[in-house]
Amino acid sequence: MKKLEFTFKDDALFKLLFVKYPDLLKRLVAELLSIQYESIREFEIRNPEIQGENLGDKFCRLDINMLVEKQRVDLEIQVYDEGNYPERSLYYWAREFSTALVAGKDYIHLPKTVVISILGFKLFGCSEYHSEFQVLEVSRHTTLTDKFSMHYFELPKLPVVESADDGLKLWLALFNAETEEDLAKIKAMEVPVMEQAIEAYRHISESDRLKEIQRMRDKAWVNESYAMLNVHDKGMKQVARNALAEGLPVEVIQKITGLSTETIQSL
Repeated sequence: MKKLEFTFKDDALFKLLFVKYPDLLKRLVAELLSIQYESIREFEIRNPEIQGENLGDKFCRLDINMLVEKQRVDLEIQVYDEGNYPERSLYYWAREFSTALVAGKDYIHLPKTVVISILGFKLFGCSEYHSEFQVLEVSRHTTLTDKFSMHYFELPKLPVVESADDGLKLWLALFNAETEEDLAKIKAMEVPVMEQAIEAYRHISESDRLKEIQRMRDKAWVNESYAMLNVHDKGMKQVARNALAEGLPVEVIQKITGLSTETIQSL
């Protein structure tokens, strides 16, 4: 099987694709939020740009932030489990909600704020691939406010797509696709919007802009790795100096620090 160089889970491809093809994004969001595509009259991408100077920042987010029928909707891609995603996604929601109030307006005018997370890992101990969280009273289960909504789509839990009529599963299967064969199976269902999405994917995955973003990220990763190695080396040398001052044998210091005998002796 031929592996895809880039997948729909690649956040740079994801953002470039859906900013360039906003109607595809609108159709995706309609499926993710279970609303009718035709009912969406107000739809705006609020952060279409990708700031090149920020791509080396390890905290750089390539999310898509939208206005959808007066709702603030933030669409996130997270491929790897770093152990803090519930808190991180809650922070994303809080930032969007807290910055939405226009000066002089009452809190009642704060918009409904929704964070949608498409995850490349299992987050919850349930079998369902989709989870939605709201703010509820713990015993009566009454809703405190309808302005809070968090959706999580766990791709590893996605079942095999058997029907061409299941738009949500088809979209998520695109994000799950890792090989050319995976894309071919989806295309074989002959769903027009899926064919459009795959064609758009081909265009973006071969674009110079995506390749430049990848080059900048690779360069930033190499620079950060060298910086970390340099810090580690300096730290180990300081440990060796302290150990020498305490009179520890060179052989013992070498085992502790991993430094060569020649380096330790030079200190």
